[in-house]
Amino acid sequence: MVSGFPSLRCEAADLVIELSSTPKPKPDVIPFGTVFTDHMLTIEWNASEGWQAPLIKPFGNLSLHPATSSLHYAIQLYEGLKAYRGDDNKLRFFRPMLNLKRMSNTAKRACLPAFDESEFLECIRRLVETDQDWVPNSDSASLYIRPTFIATEPALGLRKPGSALLYVILCQVGSYFKNKAEPLSMWADPKYTRAWKGGTGDCKMGGNYGCSLFPQYEAEEHGCQQALWLYGEDHQITEAGTMNLFLHWINEDGEEELATPPLDGIILPGVTRLSVLELTRKWGEFKVTERYLTMSQLCLALKQQRVKGMFGSGTASMICPIGHIVYQGEVRDSSRPTEDTNSLAKRLGNKLNS
Repeated sequence: MVSGFPSLRCEAADLVIELSSTPKPKPDVIPFGTVFTDHMLTIEWNASEGWQAPLIKPFGNLSLHPATSSLHYAIQLYEGLKAYRGDDNKLRFFRPMLNLKRMSNTAKRACLPAFDESEFLECIRRLVETDQDWVPNSDSASLYIRPTFIATEPALGLRKPGSALLYVILCQVGSYFKNKAEPLSMWADPKYTRAWKGGTGDCKMGGNYGCSLFPQYEAEEHGCQQALWLYGEDHQITEAGTMNLFLHWINEDGEEELATPPLDGIILPGVTRLSVLELTRKWGEFKVTERYLTMSQLCLALKQQRVKGMFGSGTASMICPIGHIVYQGEVRDSSRPTEDTNSLAKRLGNKLNS
């Protein structure tokens, strides 16, 4: 709880539901994040009265004062999770409390009010239940859930907000990338930094992503799809685009290892990342570590053909193999021309989607 805020909770028992009188048609093919369901969840907060009653209402635009502090000072954050329809036609979330715990931590960093994670999850469950017909009956599609938290203080001047809005919207999604079957190409250049020690790299704030757009388009100018983020003078590998990164290789000691950068404040603690670590440690088939990785280590391993595969992980993309990397003007292929190319990534993807 951030000091100075009332301890009033948002209560799912107080939820009010206003159903839409004009349901929208559901398209067959939807570009990621463009078509939304019939309803949304909103919960308002202010410093004098605390949390107001949660409201599920027809999807619609927000009304914000021109001086709203989230627009001027980026006091805002979001989360992303999914709901799936199983073979038994039941709906399931993928580890939602981990997302809401991360959202709470980010809210604290943004000086936004604390909320009860369990009560908020129940409100989200009721929203998904209301729009359950939008959850695809498909192995390759799901319902994407976007909780968002913004300061709504109607005044200029940087300070702790006295009002805020917590809301959730839903949309059908398929693959995040256009060609899911093809490994991603990455552009690695140390002149751009995604996050730094003492910053907000471990928080899911919109500003972390907006400032990555310029390098993203420069990556495309170099013939790549995403930026591979480096940090420090030794060019530590941190994240792959908007994903956590994993390297499956034979390490310097001759051991088969799955490695990912540690959570040191500049890495987002991904839910899929944690799931990959837990699964592979349970399998016990190779060494699994959280360790620093540098481009010099990767380049040497590629030269010595010790790299078995690289992949990114995230809620939107799940598991996405990485193909080649452009670094210091050279193209470095991180995939192996063998039958088991990216087999670990495929195995993990199948397991997490099952």
